[in-house]
Amino acid sequence: MAPSSRTLAVAGDSRWLALLVLCAGMLMIVLDATIVNVALPSIRSDLGFGQSSLAWVVNAYLIAFGGVLLLAGRLGDLLGRRRVFLAGVAVFTAASLLCGLSIGQEMLVAARFIQGVGGAMTSAVILGMVVTMFSEPHERARAIGIYSFVAAAGASIGLLAGGFLTQALNWHWIFLVNVPIGIATALFALRLLESDRGIGLSKGADALGALLVTAALLLGVYTIIRTTDFGWGSAHTVGFGAAAIASLVAFVVRESRTSNPLIPFRIFGSRNASGANVVLLLIFAALFGMFFLGSLYFQRVRGYDPLGIGLAFLPFSLSIAILSFASGPLITRFGARAVLLPSLMLMGTGLVLFARVPVEADYVVDVLPSVLPLGVGFGLAFPSLMALGMSGASEHDSGLASGLLMTTQQVGGALGLSVLASLSASQTNRLLALSAAEPTALTNGYQLSFIIGAGLVLVALVVAGTVLQSAGDAEEAVLNEHDPLLGDAPDGATAAAPVRTHA
Repeated sequence: MAPSSRTLAVAGDSRWLALLVLCAGMLMIVLDATIVNVALPSIRSDLGFGQSSLAWVVNAYLIAFGGVLLLAGRLGDLLGRRRVFLAGVAVFTAASLLCGLSIGQEMLVAARFIQGVGGAMTSAVILGMVVTMFSEPHERARAIGIYSFVAAAGASIGLLAGGFLTQALNWHWIFLVNVPIGIATALFALRLLESDRGIGLSKGADALGALLVTAALLLGVYTIIRTTDFGWGSAHTVGFGAAAIASLVAFVVRESRTSNPLIPFRIFGSRNASGANVVLLLIFAALFGMFFLGSLYFQRVRGYDPLGIGLAFLPFSLSIAILSFASGPLITRFGARAVLLPSLMLMGTGLVLFARVPVEADYVVDVLPSVLPLGVGFGLAFPSLMALGMSGASEHDSGLASGLLMTTQQVGGALGLSVLASLSASQTNRLLALSAAEPTALTNGYQLSFIIGAGLVLVALVVAGTVLQSAGDAEEAVLNEHDPLLGDAPDGATAAAPVRTHA
């Protein structure tokens, strides 16, 4: 494919150096997510959060991230992806400094929201730049594998760094560590990423749509989290739930009528794009809940310190890192769909085993057999879903497709975490009211959330098996000039080559 004037093309081997810069930006985002999970018990104790309110430390970030991602991806297409990437790094780095300086619940949650905006701006354009730079199928599969590996390696580093920094210093440093990483990433990006020309703001960006979807997420998550205090059938829950649904309906109506929607509904005409996003939504809902509640289980039931929590999850993240790196050749040889299906089976098995972890658990006997299949399964599933979700994206729509995949992850994580944390807390409170011992009540609440997570992965497996297409079928649809995902490409826009793999 001959790059157009708008293509972020980096000639020769420098493309791989540019990929490393993009991966550094992704590393910063992933590092922050896993560091926070390990430090949650310490933040809870220091700032006085309850279990349900503690979810806002994670969800403030996820909601802003999910709400802004699509707008950020569109702005990348309009203004140039390099420009949006650099702006996002700057916002994320400044917000990380504010998080590190936080002395109260409100300040930390507000800073996390701003951090989510910066994270969205940074990450929304990364995958689009990767698939634009690497149009040859084998190179693209390798590049996506490296991207996935770095993201997983960041999770491993974050677990250990979070435990070490929280225990050796305090939780404030888990955010301050992002500052030097952000500065270094920006400097290298200025040097290695070539400027790309967007299609211009005259094409339009739907800021109102972004506001509506963010409001829907905020209201929805707030409603779910407060069910622990008000109950599911209360006027408070019904009222705020109705407001969340109304915002979501307004968003859908807005997207169907505006000339420049955040989500052109034609993208859902592709079975692989739709199916990949649904599967991502479900598995991230399960995994974010597992990380959040698993960290609390290790601290409140088993008495682990922050470093111990990081080490407990380390096999999970190392499995993801190793399998993400090995996923490229497997996807190339067998096809993304063929790799995805057994991966989801492994994830479901891991969550079922985690749901059986007792109060007096032995790590090697009870915990390790659950986190290993979870890590192996996700390490193979994530790159497969990225390849399927981006397989039909044209150069013109790659920012949109990338932003949609990232949005789905964050929305799934926020909603899943809210629901699982609330159900877990409700179950624990019910048992405590019946005079159950606290460790038993807590463990039972966590077990309930893990088994629900396994059910979400089972639904994801059904969707993957019935909706997603094999590589040969997907390529035939992409090559059709009337493919609903591509529509009529604008003048000068060249379709990116699909990820060609064996069916």
